[in-house]
Amino acid sequence: MEHFFSLLVRSIFVDNMIFAFFLGMCSYLAVSKNVKTALGLGCAVLFVEVVTLPVNYLLQTKVLGPDCIIEGVDLSFLSFILFIAVIAGIVQLVEMVVERYSPSLYASLGIFLPLIAVNCAIMGASLFMQQRVTMDPSSTQAISNIGDAFAYAIGSGIGWLVAIVCLAAIREKMDYCDVPKPLRGLGITFITVGLMAMAFMCFSGLNL
Repeated sequence: MEHFFSLLVRSIFVDNMIFAFFLGMCSYLAVSKNVKTALGLGCAVLFVEVVTLPVNYLLQTKVLGPDCIIEGVDLSFLSFILFIAVIAGIVQLVEMVVERYSPSLYASLGIFLPLIAVNCAIMGASLFMQQRVTMDPSSTQAISNIGDAFAYAIGSGIGWLVAIVCLAAIREKMDYCDVPKPLRGLGITFITVGLMAMAFMCFSGLNL
């Protein structure tokens, strides 16, 4: 249980997909103009992470890994194709649910909802998981069972959700600020994201 919470906290604050690895920046910058839309996209990304990463973990450890299906055969080279297929399938399901139950959110997210399928934060989490499967089980970053995969998925999703909601809240406030004309729009947004990333670096000293 201690390792579960260590993975969860690290993936939210220390190994944050946005502020540590800068993954998923396209939708992060485009959909962070208001909190409601950002929260909707963040929850969608969290759901996709929680479903796809454990499935991809099982694929990696039961199907693609060395000697999993045929002794002496390593199918890890197929991981990109299969991981993307799993992610795309879950995103399609999310898109249909959002369109059915929240048409306003579906309209506000626009093209960025189906683009979750190619959100590099989600694919990055699966690829990092693939690396961590081979780590020494005593390592604080190792993913050695399905529970660890869930913890990493939840933490990565929450980390991305926290990042986009915080930026959206700041950008809403900045609409009422006297930002210098050359910095309006993406200019001040990039500066804000950089400052937020520097602030999150404070967590890198946590020994979890």
